[in-house]
Amino acid sequence: MHLASLLDMVESGFSDRALLEGPDGPVTGADLGRLASGGATTLSPTGGLVYVGENHPLLPVAVFAAARAGVPFIPVNYRLDDAQLIELIDRYPDADVLTDEASAPRVGAHRDVRVLDDWLAALPSSAPIGEAPDDDTAVAVVLFTSGTTSAPKSALLRHRHLMAYLLNTVTFGGASPDEAALVAVPPYHVAGMANMFSNLFAGRRLVYLRRFDPDEWLRTVRDERITNAMVVPTMLVRIVDALAGRTADVPTLRSLSYGGARISERAVRDAVRLFPGVDFVNAYGLTETASTIAVLGPDDHRRAIESDDPDAIRRLGSAGRILPAVEVEIRDDVGTPVPPGVPGLIYVRGEQVAGEYATGSVLDADGWFSTRDRGWLDEGDYLFIEGRADDTIIRGGENIAPAEIEEALCSHPGVKEACVVGVPDDEWGQRIEAAVVLEPGASVAPEELVDHVRGRLRRSKTPDSVVIRDALPYTPTGKLLRRQVLQELSDDGGTPSTKRED
Repeated sequence: MHLASLLDMVESGFSDRALLEGPDGPVTGADLGRLASGGATTLSPTGGLVYVGENHPLLPVAVFAAARAGVPFIPVNYRLDDAQLIELIDRYPDADVLTDEASAPRVGAHRDVRVLDDWLAALPSSAPIGEAPDDDTAVAVVLFTSGTTSAPKSALLRHRHLMAYLLNTVTFGGASPDEAALVAVPPYHVAGMANMFSNLFAGRRLVYLRRFDPDEWLRTVRDERITNAMVVPTMLVRIVDALAGRTADVPTLRSLSYGGARISERAVRDAVRLFPGVDFVNAYGLTETASTIAVLGPDDHRRAIESDDPDAIRRLGSAGRILPAVEVEIRDDVGTPVPPGVPGLIYVRGEQVAGEYATGSVLDADGWFSTRDRGWLDEGDYLFIEGRADDTIIRGGENIAPAEIEEALCSHPGVKEACVVGVPDDEWGQRIEAAVVLEPGASVAPEELVDHVRGRLRRSKTPDSVVIRDALPYTPTGKLLRRQVLQELSDDGGTPSTKRED
């Protein structure tokens, strides 16, 4: 199924329902169809549509115009420096380029561009409706990997992958007319695209936050009567910090999803406490899987918070259960599936799993995609993520997951964030070092944190050193820049906080 068919469904199914807010007032499903069809006539039939800029209240018009024209939509991270930005745009020399007003001068010095607001204002009031594209094997969206350790890769999502995700997870028209979703994640992140498609498919009104700010997020939820929202973990932490212990005044909010990176259990508990009555959902997915493949639902959160069941409490730290239309296997280093409770590499398979880059598919012969994440399944099929396979610390021949040590550090009341890395060491291969951000006003000695971890994990998993930092580096979409921390700690030489005998 093609995204152009999704546009047709939205146009006819919600013809009179306000789905967006334009400069001249509400935009209904019928309006969206008309604008997207008009936009399609302005685009080149080859090359694609590149977008560089912040979120925009009428961004879906550009996305569906590309689908209607039969070309891919290619959102690029406007926060990149000029050289990186132009390099990505130049991968698509025949594409049309749209920008927001702020990004136009940067890109316009190198390529012909159209400013999104000007492009929207000039769209024809009516456009001939030709035969809608229906090749669901065509590329619908190109998203760039974060590129924190190498040049970003162009991940390809075809129409069939995106539509498989929607059809298997969202009920068309399932939202009531009063429901509204707040999109705060930028369009170059898979969650931003999936959030747009899934909420329009359900029939919710979309409200875009151009750029995230916690106070503005709270104000928008309140003023726009938002019922559903999705944030990345760093956003959720900043929202909780902005509340400063006060209960959130957001009476219409029903569901708050978070995902895209690790978050401490304490941060989740704080958020649940400050948003009473709100259903929390943790979603795990990747760009290459067309968004979510596992979900920890509201009932899981409630059981973990309200009961003393050790399994329920432990599962608050999981990614939840795999979606019904997705298969998962945990494999050892030689590719053999392992039983529940045993960690290994996470492989997934399903209709929504693309596993493809501009350089070609990376699916194996049986259609399995290696997420390059390490994790394990418990007896109830809950998926626990240990982190990227490349981040695993190998100390004295033992594989150690940084996430376990980070969770132990964050269980200390004085610790807000932690990053654990393996620094090269002549004797042990790698030594365990941690960079920690303290809670405001806290005063904790590194040695105290080492002792705190030693009291929760075995001795071999105790950090060799702990360094206090004012902040940890993150990408704009909330991914911890672990390699940057590793470089900084390696350059520092890593003075151990304590000596130990292993």
